[in-house]
Amino acid sequence: MSRTEAREQAFVFLFEKLFNPELSFDELCALAAQSRVFEPDLYTRDIFEKTVENIETTDSVINSYAKKWRTARMPKVTLCILRLAVTEILLTEATPDSVAANEAVELAKKYATPDDAQFINGILGAVIRGKAQ
Repeated sequence: MSRTEAREQAFVFLFEKLFNPELSFDELCALAAQSRVFEPDLYTRDIFEKTVENIETTDSVINSYAKKWRTARMPKVTLCILRLAVTEILLTEATPDSVAANEAVELAKKYATPDDAQFINGILGAVIRGKAQ
C-alpha cells in the first residue's frame, strides 16, 4: 500500500472516530473490514494514533493560523484533513512537509470542496513557514 493510500485510510478513520469517539483503531478497522475491502497498514495505524493522541496540540496550531475560524466551526472533513497533515508536518519526520501539505490538498479535492482545498493549503503553508522560523 502506498503512503497516499495509507494516509487516505487514516483520514477515513479519523472522520469515523468523530462520530464514534469510544472506538479504538482496531475496532474501527473491524468495522471497515465488515463493510468493504480493507488492507491494514502500519503507517495508517501510526499516523492515526499519533493524530488522536495529539489532537489538542494540532487543534491549537490550526486555531493559531486559521483567521476567523476555530476548529469547532470547521467542516469535519476539513478538520480531519488538517489534523492529519499538521500531525505529519510537526510530529513526524517520515514525510517531507511539502508532501504532507500536497497530500492534504488532494484529499480535500476528493472529499471536500475547492474552497476547502484552498483553505487547507493556506493553513498548511502557514504552519510550514512557522515551523521554519
